[in-house]
Amino acid sequence: MDTKSLFSEFPEVSAKQWKQKIQFDLKGADYNETLLWETLEGIHIKPFYHAEDLEAIPTFPLPPNHSWQIGQSIYVANEVSANKKALDVLSRGATSLVFVVAKTKISWKSLFKGIALSSTPIYLKFEFLDPIPVTNLMNYVGTEPCGIFLNIDLIGHLAATGNWYHHKDKDYQYWNEILTICQKNRGISVSGIGISLYQNSGATIVQQLAYALAQANEYLNSMAEQGAVEIKANPLMVFNVAIGSNYFFEIAKLKALRWLWKSLVVEYGIDSDCHIVAHPTKRNKTIYDYNVNMLRTTSECMAAVLGGANMVHNIPYDSLYHKDNEFGERISRNQLLLLKEESYFNEALHAAEGTYYIEALTKQLAEKALELFKQIEASGGFLKQLEQGTIQKKIKESAAKEQGKFDTAELVLVGTNAYQNPQDKMKADLELYPFLKREKRKTGIAPILEKRLAETLEQKRLQDEH
Repeated sequence: MDTKSLFSEFPEVSAKQWKQKIQFDLKGADYNETLLWETLEGIHIKPFYHAEDLEAIPTFPLPPNHSWQIGQSIYVANEVSANKKALDVLSRGATSLVFVVAKTKISWKSLFKGIALSSTPIYLKFEFLDPIPVTNLMNYVGTEPCGIFLNIDLIGHLAATGNWYHHKDKDYQYWNEILTICQKNRGISVSGIGISLYQNSGATIVQQLAYALAQANEYLNSMAEQGAVEIKANPLMVFNVAIGSNYFFEIAKLKALRWLWKSLVVEYGIDSDCHIVAHPTKRNKTIYDYNVNMLRTTSECMAAVLGGANMVHNIPYDSLYHKDNEFGERISRNQLLLLKEESYFNEALHAAEGTYYIEALTKQLAEKALELFKQIEASGGFLKQLEQGTIQKKIKESAAKEQGKFDTAELVLVGTNAYQNPQDKMKADLELYPFLKREKRKTGIAPILEKRLAETLEQKRLQDEH
């Protein structure tokens, strides 16, 4: 159909004409005060967007063959049990696996038995740093084609715990050894950037993007400075991203992340796509009226897909207060299956490209994040600011502003700070402690602490239960 001829009888309307019409309809009210609003990121949102907003904006569309995987997280305490669960979830719709590895002595043969490594992306999250298990992994897979992501994030571990795995020099020594080991198989990616820590702690989207870029730059700098590893042999990093409830902003966040990554790696002479693993945030999840968590995770997974995530793994609606259970995990996996197979999100994943509002948001988020990134680099880099406590201070300030919006019900979580069900009782149903745990231990720096918005309110409600 020739859409041009179909609409040729209608004159084009410029952005200026639209604004004049809106101002006329406001009958004297101030346009800026009435219809513009400012986000926590300092972005002014307009009441409408126009094709003119996209003029001279570079875009980074997803590859035509881009697709997204349905992930499932599995804790590995016993390889045989973890393998059994992995094979089960693969047969029930999962297409990718996230193994949380808790021990250094592990039988990769037992863990991967029956799993087609050539077609099943495997993401490993080690709770330790040791090159020996990675050496054993390399001996097991050899040079066979595979897609294994180690997600080793030294700085992220420091930020979350306040300590290095061992100490700074030894951590980087081990990391470099692992980089060298993994050059034998280009299907294995070593490094990961845990942006989810910043989102779950209350950082703004601009901060999340800037910190991710600055953290990645620390690793790229380290690779470039030491001669044992050719930087182009290990160009791929996995960004682990938590998706919040601001739907269009979260789509734009992932698009901006790809933009920023492309802008960074070109400075190192690397041609590398941004690999994104996304999952719903914990910050807006609640223990009261917990079924609403399903609605929250569904919209967050939708945003992850439309933003261009390579893999999405959901969190069960009851994960805050229940131990791992078959029902919660099945529901969380089925949410993704419904999106992919029945809502056609596998075909619609390019839908956000070219949309005026999202592309304009992407540009603004990327520009503000790049500006903050440059400030961080001018002040000595991300690691230095982390060690000085600057990053922690900035996140606390942003978190306090967001918490204030929640406390005054400007930011609403249904069933928690609005429309509470007085008959909702949770005290007897808590299998896990759902609040921030403050452990008394010695740390090298102040850790960045994840905290949900509803924690204080929920604790009071639990105390008031009869």
